[in-house]
Amino acid sequence: MIYREAGQFKTTYAADQAIFPIVQDRVFVAVLLAAAFLIPPLAANEYWLQAILIPFLIYSLAALGLNLLTGYAGQLSLGTGGFMAVGAYSAFKLATAFPWLDIIVVFLLSGLVAAGVGIVFGIPSLRIKGFYLAVATLAAQFFLIWLFNKVAWFVNYAPSGTITAPPRTVAGVMVTGPEATAAVRYVTALGLVVLFAWVAKNLVRGRVGRSWMAIRDRDIAAEIIGIRPLRTKLLAFAISSFYCGVAGAEFVFLYLGSAETLAFDISLSFLVLFMVIIGGLGSILGSFLGAGFIVLVPIFLTNAPHLIGIGMPVALQKQIELMVFGALIIFFLIVEPAGLARLWQITKEKLRLWPFPH
Repeated sequence: MIYREAGQFKTTYAADQAIFPIVQDRVFVAVLLAAAFLIPPLAANEYWLQAILIPFLIYSLAALGLNLLTGYAGQLSLGTGGFMAVGAYSAFKLATAFPWLDIIVVFLLSGLVAAGVGIVFGIPSLRIKGFYLAVATLAAQFFLIWLFNKVAWFVNYAPSGTITAPPRTVAGVMVTGPEATAAVRYVTALGLVVLFAWVAKNLVRGRVGRSWMAIRDRDIAAEIIGIRPLRTKLLAFAISSFYCGVAGAEFVFLYLGSAETLAFDISLSFLVLFMVIIGGLGSILGSFLGAGFIVLVPIFLTNAPHLIGIGMPVALQKQIELMVFGALIIFFLIVEPAGLARLWQITKEKLRLWPFPH
């Protein structure tokens, strides 16, 4: 097999601590990124870009944010949809109030607003944990959705109560609005998620990530050795909410085009949580695998009856889809509780030993 690290000697600390220390991994990731940036915009049709790839990238970014908080810092949250709504409505207000502002800057500023809100709702984590913290973040979810529903200022007093992404350009190319092509929106979402995934990977490998994992594994012992729970937990909430806020802004500006608060209800929070659990808690790769699973499986289940020539009412088909989808989630959790990322890790370990027995 070509997947071997024998003979690859590290002569510096930087080489030894690289994100991808094995040459084959670096080549594979480079080829994968090049293909992701070039092939879909040129070859994929509107359906693949709009219905599959763009939501996959946005959900991956939201799952990254939740995984940093729940998987690495151990703070269970059910308010992801609310924090995404903060990012979406902040981006709408910024884009309409400052039309000259670059849309990428709008996304980043909306993430900062969501980070501030996340810090406020993360304060209870200093006193409570586990199920009780999940209930506190659930209260944040309901409060934020109620706020955006009741205060008309957030939607610029629109009678419909919806927010619509205004047309904006980056370097002369239309990125948001009805005239923006799916390929441009896909490349924008891909660029942002690659950047934030790289930042997240470096965060969890450094001092910040080690502090989060120490708090997650044994918070009292972590405090004894000098880790400050206040700063560590609030930083986790801030960074996680920042990621979710940017994902929420992209959700409206790059995917839906227009939305109301119903798009950010509790079902979205549970959906992102399922992505993290299925993909693998405490894994950057797991966030992408979980998002891919959640996006692709319902599409496959919807089209499976037509592929085998079975016709059934749409309502019955949706109910069967939900049952099969739930059964698959339970199956994966039983077979591998550590998620799809662990299955990928086991596969790599077997490849490195093949053809010798394990």
